[in-house]
Amino acid sequence: MTTNNPISSLTSEQLMLEKMQQMQQMQQRTQADFIVKPNMLTVEATNTQFTPAPLSFSQAMTGVLNTVNQHQKTASDKITAVELGQSDDLVGAMVASQKASLSFSALMQVRNKVVASFEDVMKMPV
Repeated sequence: MTTNNPISSLTSEQLMLEKMQQMQQMQQRTQADFIVKPNMLTVEATNTQFTPAPLSFSQAMTGVLNTVNQHQKTASDKITAVELGQSDDLVGAMVASQKASLSFSALMQVRNKVVASFEDVMKMPV
């Protein structure tokens, strides 16, 4: 027979209730208002904002073109290695080939949208 100690269960219930109330208070505060309390997990908020350097359209397109070119070069190298018997990683070569194909297709869709937008701008009356 086990005897339940009402004092210890009441104490644990009170502790649980206090923790829940503390968590509720923390939730209601903004991140900047967190207060350090003993035996509690706290998060310090920083109000710093990340502002990336401005990127021009030509820089963005050059980066994308270089990435697509790198994917195609990697796929070509892997396929050539499989064909010459230098590698038996046919699955890796096919995955690289599909990755290159997908990145090229995405690039072509972006190019088509840019060309269509340029044509729309050119058709606008001045």
